[in-house]
Amino acid sequence: MTATTGATTTERNLSDRDLLAAWNPEDEDLWAAGARRIARRNLAYSILSEHIGFSVWSLWSVLVLFLGPDYHVDAAGKFLLTSLPTAVGSVLRLPYSFAVTRFGGRSWTVFSALILLVPCGLCAFLIKPGVSYSTLLILAAVTGVGGGNFASSMTNINTFYPDRLKGWALGLNAGGGNVGVAAVQLVGLAVLAWSGKGHPGLVAGIYLPLIVVAAVGSALWMDNLPNRTAAKGAIREVAKSGRTWVISVLYIGTFGSFIGFGFAFGQVLQVQFKTQFATPVDAAYLTFLGPLLGSLSRPIGGRLADRLGGARVTLVTFAAMAASAVVVLAASEAASLAAFVTGFVLLFVFSGVGNGSVYKMIPALFAGEPEPRARRLSGALIGLAGAVGAFGGVLVNMAFRQSFLSTKNGDAAYWTFLAFYALCAGLTWAVFMRRAGRTVREAAPAIG
Repeated sequence: MTATTGATTTERNLSDRDLLAAWNPEDEDLWAAGARRIARRNLAYSILSEHIGFSVWSLWSVLVLFLGPDYHVDAAGKFLLTSLPTAVGSVLRLPYSFAVTRFGGRSWTVFSALILLVPCGLCAFLIKPGVSYSTLLILAAVTGVGGGNFASSMTNINTFYPDRLKGWALGLNAGGGNVGVAAVQLVGLAVLAWSGKGHPGLVAGIYLPLIVVAAVGSALWMDNLPNRTAAKGAIREVAKSGRTWVISVLYIGTFGSFIGFGFAFGQVLQVQFKTQFATPVDAAYLTFLGPLLGSLSRPIGGRLADRLGGARVTLVTFAAMAASAVVVLAASEAASLAAFVTGFVLLFVFSGVGNGSVYKMIPALFAGEPEPRARRLSGALIGLAGAVGAFGGVLVNMAFRQSFLSTKNGDAAYWTFLAFYALCAGLTWAVFMRRAGRTVREAAPAIG
């Protein structure tokens, strides 16, 4: 981009207002003149807000560990409590993704952070022995608002970065948010260790001041892009494409696994290895490890997809997840705790890699389109795939619930996961790799 005087953008002293008014991250002069700095600043506060959103969303993966005999909730009831936030969060992801366009990235980030005060405040004061199970179900459902933050955050950051850096930027944004799953479990471990299992409200209460910090930081240092228009009809348009639903199924396999296992892992350990995990503290020492490594591996998946192609990385990832599921199944049948934990940690790690690579495939699908249209459609697909993928977490928890109810172990669930990962690998190869050179793969080299 050049000025009327002939000077390039990098030679001019542009204000943030000028940069935002002319926003186009694909313009390398504009990017070097300060757009990169603005994008990084928005990314930093987006990660903070999304991180806390994930922690609130995952709150019940920790709170169920506090529900001892005084609460009269069995294992099946606890799996239902962890399923509800996942279901509510998945539904909210669609309206959250479009809210960014309607209200602006900064404005919606502030609102979506502040609304987290509601579930945390309720859980901080209402969870105690004698509370009814129906009340616990309501409290669990309300924490689902934290699940919507991911979709709005990813849609927002998608508009701040050029295509060549989206795999890394989206992976870093999502990975930083995903770490919230591990963080809330570490908070729960600290509360259990210091105060015992009689104070579950402390876990939620700790997040109240952190939510305020995230909201204030977002209000002061994030930006609304003034040249954005509402993506009217975009969701209907992308929904007509078969590739949209394939991407959504793949995201069920990656993100659905990550969030589902994050919610369920502590309960699975306590149910399947009762003698080794007699108390919630015993389980909490291990439950954070998988989500932490899975979160850290997500940016790696995005970076690998930037360099090698999203479909290639995704295909290898599903093969690795299937192999990891075999390890978990064999360890379950042999009652080997070490192998069981190893297999689950590998599932977390590879699901994180796959999260990054699948999201890289989304903007690449529209690389042949004009830039405004490409951003409009990729934003819509990010919201749709994020919502469908999050619902995979519900399916994971319900698979565990049914498996333990029917057979007293999780083997049936592990067989189901193995079959699904094989299906996802087959879809990746058939839709995005087999017909090399045709329109499914060729609009952008990064797809294949």
